[in-house]
Order: sequence, then structure tokens, then C-alpha cells
Amino acid sequence: MISFRKMLGASLYATMSISLWGISFVSTKAVLDKLDPFTLLVIRFGIGALFLLVLILVKKEHSMKLPIQYIPHLIVLGILGVFLHQVIQASALLSIDASSAGWLITLSPIFTVVLSMVFLHEKMTFPKAIGIILAISGVLLVTTAGGDRSLGFSINIGYLLMVLSTLNWAIYSVLLKSLKVPLPALVLTFYMSTLGLLLTLPFIYQNKSWEKLTLLDGVEWAHLIFLGVFVSGIAYWYWAKALEVLEATQVSVFLYLEPVSTLIAAVLLLHEKVIYTSILGGAIIILGVIFVNGHLVGLINRWSARR
Repeated sequence: MISFRKMLGASLYATMSISLWGISFVSTKAVLDKLDPFTLLVIRFGIGALFLLVLILVKKEHSMKLPIQYIPHLIVLGILGVFLHQVIQASALLSIDASSAGWLITLSPIFTVVLSMVFLHEKMTFPKAIGIILAISGVLLVTTAGGDRSLGFSINIGYLLMVLSTLNWAIYSVLLKSLKVPLPALVLTFYMSTLGLLLTLPFIYQNKSWEKLTLLDGVEWAHLIFLGVFVSGIAYWYWAKALEVLEATQVSVFLYLEPVSTLIAAVLLLHEKVIYTSILGGAIIILGVIFVNGHLVGLINRWSARR
């Protein structure tokens, strides 16, 4: 049985990760006016990998060697959780608000449960069915509330990309927990960030995008440093540490907090308008996710009773 202290520590790690990722939508949106998604990601992954390497040296991590049979695992995790996930999100933010992206990311726990039903043969229950219907209704509200009003009720491709990124993240979280790569969370995060850098480098070379870096001002460089150090570095590291203790479905519940940090940061830093229909849709999504993950309440109650 997991001790209360370990569960509390893992919960704090997950909360800090989610808070940083929530703000990351705002920082990404702030830089995309000057840089294309691939250039942004090269700089972000480069800063993140360098920061993590320094941290590894400071902490004197000696478990850097990866058994050869786990190399395919690392490549899959790096492609899904770092390269593909960040490319999809950055591309989505070219055409949607940061706050809308924050609301849609809360769909990830829904996909986590659906994947569990498909691959782990969990049963569909009435509360889960209600939750899925509520979540879909909330998504429709969010996607029709923001963006260009001239589009009417048509769906912006950015919203579809964000929904796709939540599915991708659910797959990544499940795989990160189940593959059990025998590396410390910090070292694993460093390897994945380095892999993300290597995968995006060809795009910046092909487009000669480094020339655009001279257009950035001090504030935009601050956003890039934040994305590299705190988002690509610390947030991914803390998420992996949380998954060392908690199940993927338990950790995914913390995604409920992400739109709150995104909304606050978007209003303060980007001066985005608060769209109350979007907030209502986000609240409905979260309510649906709570229904779908209702079995977690039972787990918590049983754990409390044992104590």
C-alpha cells in the first residue's frame, strides 16, 4: 500500500506540472507571432535538454545507462510525448486562443479511461456514458465560443488538433506508466527532451528559421526560457515522478487544474477576453470527466478506510 506521504508528494509534483503546462499555452501563443512551431520547439527543447543535463550533473545521477532493449521504448515515448505532442499543440495555437486550449486539454482523462476500456477491458458503466456525453457537449460549447465569429458554428482546425493532442497525451501517460523504463525520472526526461531536439532540428535547418531569432525581444526570449526550463524540463520531470507513485488515471485527474492556470495567465499576459460560454463549456467538460473517473472516488475512500 502506498503511504500517505508518497501520495501527497506525487500529488504535489502533478499539480506543479499541470500549473506550468497551463501557463505554457500562453507563452507558446506569445512567441508564435515571430516564430514557426518547429523553430520554437527547437529552441525550447535545446534549452530544456541543457537545463536537465546541468541538473543531472549537479545531482550526480549515475544511472545514465539505458539497457539496449529499452531504446525502442524511449523512442516511442519521445516521439509521442515530446515531439508529436508539442508540434500538434503549437500548430493548434496558431488559430485558437490559449484559454480555449486549456479547457480542451482536460479531455485527456476521458481518453485515458476509453483506452483502459479498449486495451484493459474495463466495462462501460452508466456514469461513464453520462460523463462522455457531458464532456462532448462541453467541447462543442468551447469550440463554438471562441475564435472567429464569422465561422459560425464550424469547427476551427485548431480545436481538432487540440483534441487530438489530448488523445496523444493519454496514450503517452499510459505508456510511460506501463513500459517501466528502468531510468530515474530526471534522466528519462533528459533523454526524451534531447530526442525532441534531434527530431525538430532538420525542420529549422531546411527553413533557415534561425534568422527569425533576431526578431525576438526580451519578453519573447523570457517566454522561450520559461518554456525550455520550466515546461520542457521541470514539468515533464515532475510528471514522470508522479507516475512513479500513482496510476495513470489518478494522475490524469490533475488535468482539471490546467485550464485555471491557463485562463489566469491568458488574461494577465495576453489580455484575452473572458468568454463565459467557453468557461461554461469547460466546467461541463470537467463535470463529465468527474463522472467518467468516478471510480477514483471509490479508490480514495477505500484507501482512507484502510488508514
